[in-house]
Amino acid sequence: MKRLLIVHHTPSPALQALFEAVRAGMAAEGVEGVEVVARPALTASPVDVLEADGYVLGTPVNLGYLSGALKHFFDQVYYPCLEATARRPFAAYLHGNNDATGALRALESITTGLGWRAAAPPAVVTGEPSRDDLERCWELGAVTAASLAD
Repeated sequence: MKRLLIVHHTPSPALQALFEAVRAGMAAEGVEGVEVVARPALTASPVDVLEADGYVLGTPVNLGYLSGALKHFFDQVYYPCLEATARRPFAAYLHGNNDATGALRALESITTGLGWRAAAPPAVVTGEPSRDDLERCWELGAVTAASLAD
C-alpha cells in the first residue's frame, strides 16, 4: 500500500475547510491502495517523509511567505530526505488574505531543491473559501492520491 502524507499548518477555520476538502478528495471513489497520514507541520519528521510515497502540503500565507511552521518542517527534513525522496509527487494548498506570490516562489524553490515533482498545480485561496475553492482542493486531493493508487 502506498502512503500519502499531508503536512499541514491549520490555524484557522478557512484552512480547516481546505484541509477537510483535500482529505475528502483523497478518499474519492476509485482511489484504492493509498493510506493517508496527516501530520501537523511542527511535528512532522524526516521519518514521516521517508515512509511516504507522496506529499500534500497545506499552509497559510503569512506576510507573503510560507508559514513558519511549514518552513520549520522543510528545515527539519531537507537534508535527511534530500536524495531518498527525489522524484516523489507532491501537491500544495495555500490560504492567504491577499497575494501568495512569495509563498509560491518559496515552495517551488524548496520542492525543486528536494527534487519533488508536482502532481497537481497548487490551489491558492484568498479570503473566505468559496464552493469552487473547496472543489479545487477536493480535486487536488483526488488527483494526488490517484497518482499513487495501485
